[in-house]
Amino acid sequence: MQRTNQALLIFGLLGVLFFTGCVERHLTIDTSPSSALVILNDEEIGVSPVTVSFSWYGDYNIRISKEGYETLKTHRKLAGPWYDYFPFDFFAQVLNSKRIVDSYQWHFDLEKLQLPEREELIKQANALKDQM
Repeated sequence: MQRTNQALLIFGLLGVLFFTGCVERHLTIDTSPSSALVILNDEEIGVSPVTVSFSWYGDYNIRISKEGYETLKTHRKLAGPWYDYFPFDFFAQVLNSKRIVDSYQWHFDLEKLQLPEREELIKQANALKDQM
């Protein structure tokens, strides 16, 4: 009788391991204009629009640059869904046999690079010269 219980327990644990669900997390970043270089948490992830997998929710540092446009440095918070918090995460990610897909999209507008006028540059250069 005890062997039967142990065998059932082992098969039950193996069943949980082999038939558990999974959570896929995707973040898409697009920009206006497109084809801007996107750096997420100091890691280059590609040219917009770009989709990347992620494994944690929280604050992300974003740097987006494109020639002729101001470099954008900002951060955004990616909040997790209700089923990603204890104790729901155990049921959603381990006992659930279905695949869960979390997809998020962030959009950023880049501003044209505004170069200073020649007279303004000369004025600033003279001010620096006077400080020396």
